[in-house]
Amino acid sequence: MSADGERQAIEEAAELIALLDRLEAVLADSELSELEVEVGETALLLRKPTAPVPGNGTAAFVPEVASAAVGAADQGEEPSPYHQVLAPLTGIYYGSPSPGAAPYVRVGAEVNEGQVVGLIEAMKLFNEIKSDVRGRVVRIVAENGALIKARQPLIEVMPA
Repeated sequence: MSADGERQAIEEAAELIALLDRLEAVLADSELSELEVEVGETALLLRKPTAPVPGNGTAAFVPEVASAAVGAADQGEEPSPYHQVLAPLTGIYYGSPSPGAAPYVRVGAEVNEGQVVGLIEAMKLFNEIKSDVRGRVVRIVAENGALIKARQPLIEVMPA
């Protein structure tokens, strides 16, 4: 696949994930219990999670918790003991301002609150992602050029 073809495939995947995020928000904000979308031969069914309510045997809506620690636990991973800087939106992550340039942050380096730690490209716009804590970078979680979903950890920091 050519570089342009690969780039287009990544952009299409990012747009699809952004659409899924919007549909998830529509479902969560509505009184619907499920949302089904069909386009051509592709069908998507989103359902609100339910859990039994103690005592009456009926089901109730249990909101999904937006937490990196919960996501890690669901995948069988231990929650990180470090502060995680999370992606505020879905898109393609870049750890440096341009190809071949020095990365914004490195493992072992100090990072200040408000310092740019990466870029996320979404809908052809580059968004600076800034650290929300001061400390030492202990791990870079996101891979350069990878599709990142909103609330996914980008870096882990040991707060100062």
